[in-house]
Amino acid sequence: METAFSRPGRWWRGNFHTHSTLSDGHRSPEEVCRFYETQGYDFLSLTDHFLEHYDWPLADTRPFRSRTFTTILGAEIHPAQDRMELGAPWHIVAVGLPLDFAPSPLEETGPELARRALEAGAYVVAAHPQWHTMTDRDLEALGPIHALEIFNASCADDNDTAESAYMLDLALGRGQRLTACATDDAHFVLNTRDRAAGWVMVKSETLAPDALVAALKAGHYYFSSGPEIHALDVVPGRCLSLRCSPADRVFLLGGPAKYNMVGEQGITEAEFDLSDWTQPYARVLVRDDAGRKAWTNPIWFEDSDR
Repeated sequence: METAFSRPGRWWRGNFHTHSTLSDGHRSPEEVCRFYETQGYDFLSLTDHFLEHYDWPLADTRPFRSRTFTTILGAEIHPAQDRMELGAPWHIVAVGLPLDFAPSPLEETGPELARRALEAGAYVVAAHPQWHTMTDRDLEALGPIHALEIFNASCADDNDTAESAYMLDLALGRGQRLTACATDDAHFVLNTRDRAAGWVMVKSETLAPDALVAALKAGHYYFSSGPEIHALDVVPGRCLSLRCSPADRVFLLGGPAKYNMVGEQGITEAEFDLSDWTQPYARVLVRDDAGRKAWTNPIWFEDSDR
């Protein structure tokens, strides 16, 4: 069965939720780009808050590209007045926006804004759902967005809500075809762990921004806060096997309450029997001895030739 791991190309490490002094970040756009480049990242999308309060910033980071590092234009977009079910503002990350993306008019809702970003060609993500108590009805209202942010490093030091995997499993259990992601949401605040702590590994033949956005939309990536996944092979109805950096647990997760686990300190390989796996999808979670994690996107078995 084809997965991101079996596709042609190479892995590119990137982050696509980060802020600068154009909104509420503490470093300039150039400083942010240079930080990620020196940390060994291959790409960055600087996603400042696209709000009137900040004069609608959509950072043009093209001057900060190099031969080995690229940027994708994007923003964290918010409707001017509309709120989610429990009263919090909408936070929607849009990666691959055009520079002339129009400000949100007063009457635009969160779902309407997400739809406009999709129509503009962006990869669209519901940001940090646990941080601002997004409900399942909010997520459903956003329609055919691409992904849910289930790890946000900045939220760990805000209110201990870095992880939002429960919302992903709820959506998947209802048949919603979402991918997921891990990000920094870095603001470069002193004494926080909001940078180089959550990232995506995208499989693409080139580092071209359009190719990266296409791969993100297609789900051709895994994401991590530490471990690496080197290989993953799936034979639907038979087995799933993987190789990874040293870990202490590897989980095969479905829903509801469907899971398998392989545990051994320093484990670098795992294999799962799928002969009695009745769920339509599975996703893999690798956890190391420091509690850091790597996740695959959901693998939908009905998409195979099974």
